[in-house]
Amino acid sequence: MDDSIRPHAYIALRLPSDTIKLVQAVPNTTISIGKYGSFQINHILGRPFHFTFEILDRTDHNDQSSLRIVSTAEAYAHIKDDTVALRDPEDQENIENGGDGVEYELINPEGKVLMRTNRDIIDDSRSQKLTMTDIEALKREETRSGKALIAKILESHSALDQKTSFGLEKYTLRKAKKYLRRFTVHPVDVPLLLEWILNEREPSKIMEIREEILALIGSWSNVHYGGLQAYPSVDNLPDTYNGRWLVVDETGGLLVAAMAERMGILSPPQEDQSHTDQARTTDDPNGNGEDLLITKTKTAPRSLETQTAAMSADTNTITLIHANAQPNLALLTYFDFDPTSPNLLHPLHAHLRSLSWLQLLFPLEDSSYAEPEVVPDEVIQTMKGGKKGNYYRKRRRWEKVKAVVDQTRAGGFDGLIVASVMDPTAMLHHTVPLLRGGAQVVVYSPNIEPLAELADYYSTARRTAFQTDPPFNNDFPNEDFPLNPTLLLNPAIYTARCRNWQVLPGRTHPLMTGPGGSEGYVFTATRVLPAEGKVEARGSYKRRKLVDISSVSSASQTVSERAKNDEYSIAASL
Repeated sequence: MDDSIRPHAYIALRLPSDTIKLVQAVPNTTISIGKYGSFQINHILGRPFHFTFEILDRTDHNDQSSLRIVSTAEAYAHIKDDTVALRDPEDQENIENGGDGVEYELINPEGKVLMRTNRDIIDDSRSQKLTMTDIEALKREETRSGKALIAKILESHSALDQKTSFGLEKYTLRKAKKYLRRFTVHPVDVPLLLEWILNEREPSKIMEIREEILALIGSWSNVHYGGLQAYPSVDNLPDTYNGRWLVVDETGGLLVAAMAERMGILSPPQEDQSHTDQARTTDDPNGNGEDLLITKTKTAPRSLETQTAAMSADTNTITLIHANAQPNLALLTYFDFDPTSPNLLHPLHAHLRSLSWLQLLFPLEDSSYAEPEVVPDEVIQTMKGGKKGNYYRKRRRWEKVKAVVDQTRAGGFDGLIVASVMDPTAMLHHTVPLLRGGAQVVVYSPNIEPLAELADYYSTARRTAFQTDPPFNNDFPNEDFPLNPTLLLNPAIYTARCRNWQVLPGRTHPLMTGPGGSEGYVFTATRVLPAEGKVEARGSYKRRKLVDISSVSSASQTVSERAKNDEYSIAASL
């Protein structure tokens, strides 16, 4: 992942209202963030991430808004300052704190208020003397990024002196989120993209997967970097390819992105990424005095040595099974990978494979699996350039599809991850035999009912019944055995939910407002290779002698009598 903002890359802007806005950093463009204003994207290109910027208004010398970097001390000043001064100094002296940050209402015998709360404060809109018309007029006159406006609003509040320190801080923070024109730039990663979809977009498109559930899926599936080379063959056995995972993803590519992030193939290496040549700048032709960034995108030379063929990697790969003509991987666009026109230098171009269910189950019925007509070399030499190019393009497409389908049907995958609305029983019937021994199986579902049914099919009771009275000629799936219960071991169902808490002295409690949606459950199991034939326990062992209990008791009695006689002899000698 980059350390600084690159041109044409997607970035995330976190606004004071805690909302996230995803934009593409296209040079020489203006980014609008709603009521907070707008700014030129050239002002933040090349700067590091996680900086907080403040939008400054236009001046007489410049028609464009400018930016100011907010220091860390200034951004977190409200956290460091624990006390908030009240308007009346005499009232401030009369108010005492309990020492734990909580204010209570306590009156001494003389009637003097020692401690208080906001129990008797009536929240009335008439306490604010400024109307919306006045606030809008102040916003148009404001040139200091909203600070003066917030000060005016606090000054015009008639009941501000009645608030407790906590209430005043809460009121000030609420006005700062509304009027302070700041934003923080973050890189787009999987957790941030997930938060943006859950809060700002439609969670149903990603099956309402939360961050903790996505982490649970990655942990149980044991997704990790698998290396770039295969293990050499031993004893004339085929080479072992490590780091191959089988995926069924109907979340728009979110699950594939989370796996690719763990495998180290989500972002291209920094030395291969496009960079911007900022050798010169020109003045704005509109006469605004704003410098325009002249960008020259440079990429690595696309020769046969530097290019990698699509879906050509053998290790550290993700094989995606989809039900449509093309897989839905729209969310990978935010990570600089467009499935419709992929970047040849991106790792996913070689490490992400895809095939349809038709190609997996019935490859001969798919037209792309059929071999094109073979044309002799003599005829090829007589073809025109366009026709010859189409012929070689069809051959390369067929070779790619055939290689992916054949290697997938050969099996040997290190794990299976499913996040789909389809019936998991039908999918696992065809995909579990493709896994090697010890591979992990993870199935996500928003509801628990499909997973509970799946856990019953692989339960110990069904496995025992299957081994005791197997189906005739392995005739399954059937009514009693929809799946082969001997292929998976230790089925279990898990869920996880992280709840946000407000942690304040005397006011610690879970937040009452939060995102709803389904709970989300994860089914896990381990692929095993059942032993073929009858299993018997063999070995040579010696039979131990049976000792008579009466003889043991008499022997022990003789020993005790001897011990007593020895004691008597010792006493007599003394």
